[in-house]
Amino acid sequence: MPIDRAVSEMIFQVIEPVAVEAAVLAHQQESENQREVIQSLERQLQQARYEAARAERQYDASDPENRLVADELEKRWNTALEQVRQLENQIAGRQESTHQNDVASVDEFAHLASDLDKIWNDPKCDNQTKKRIVRCLIKEVVVDVDDSAFEVVLMIHWIGGVHTELRVPRRRRGKATATSAKAIDAVRSLARICNDDLIAGYLNRNGLKTGRGNRFSRMRVTSLRSKNQIACFSEETKQSEGWVNLTEAAKILEISNRTLRIAIENGEIRGEHPLPDGPWVLSKKDLGTDQAKAAVARVKKRTGNPTVPDPNQQTLGF
Repeated sequence: MPIDRAVSEMIFQVIEPVAVEAAVLAHQQESENQREVIQSLERQLQQARYEAARAERQYDASDPENRLVADELEKRWNTALEQVRQLENQIAGRQESTHQNDVASVDEFAHLASDLDKIWNDPKCDNQTKKRIVRCLIKEVVVDVDDSAFEVVLMIHWIGGVHTELRVPRRRRGKATATSAKAIDAVRSLARICNDDLIAGYLNRNGLKTGRGNRFSRMRVTSLRSKNQIACFSEETKQSEGWVNLTEAAKILEISNRTLRIAIENGEIRGEHPLPDGPWVLSKKDLGTDQAKAAVARVKKRTGNPTVPDPNQQTLGF
């Protein structure tokens, strides 16, 4: 993946607007050179056809009974015809190559240069489309390993003949299948208030995967905790250490969930929100600080009475 990203970034640089214009102009110059070569071959073909026609006339004018002369003239004729066929094939091949390599104008490439990054990283963009773009730009990539620097060395051979060297840090053993630090930190925080089943659901809801690209399950969360020495959730530990979610904290402070969330976002009360689509994690100690008490008192004074959630109203424990 790091190598793919490095090559992708080089591709983005290559097709920037200025680079696109330069590439198009270079291609137009190459096309002009190809046309000159084709014109030269066509002149040679014209001469070869003349030579073949003259050899044919000489053969027709020869005495059939003079077998030695007739055989020699026939051999010259066949040689001239073979030269005609070779030139015709060369011209056809170059014309086909020129037609296949026709490039769009600078204006037609303008939007591609500015939007390729978005297109490339869009989930709807399949790998086949990316491969087609790469083949238009890159002839080959030669990969080597620099053991002393612990780097992977990439030599990109571009279609235009330019070579670019890239160096990417070499992957450490086990790093390819390691779960992201974001997922580990989220599990470490959520394990204070949630069991492994709930944690797996929150991780999947936020699009996080295991190091091997799998969805999380209870067993995988358990394995992740064990590997990273994260304690298992228990109601007794939660109560003794004083961990609560947003709804539980709001009931303790006798304010609404929304008011408490605003206070947390304003930095008046400390709270953790490890996943965008997941629960808040708060400590009862942080609810009892002078700053938290002042924020709650200010809210209650402004409203005239405590904003206590309706006990009959169903709320989500975020």
